[in-house]
Amino acid sequence: MMTFALVPGVSVADTENGTVLLDERSGRYWMLNRTGAVVLRSLLDGESPQEAARTLLRRYPDAPERAAAHVESLLDALRTAKVIVP
Repeated sequence: MMTFALVPGVSVADTENGTVLLDERSGRYWMLNRTGAVVLRSLLDGESPQEAARTLLRRYPDAPERAAAHVESLLDALRTAKVIVP
């Protein structure tokens, strides 16, 4: 099973509108909306991308056709930004 973690030097803070990631190495930060925050927390809690999509659907059932795509898109963005591994 694949597990995900933030790379060392990346901190996370929850806000009322989602989550903020700060890469302390570069000073860059990213704001995740509420759905992005749910996905990130699910992945960091050990869920697979498929499980994270199901968790997202339980919280926000309005767009079932987009849940898996949202998870993959966020994962791609986090990997490209080099703030999450693997």
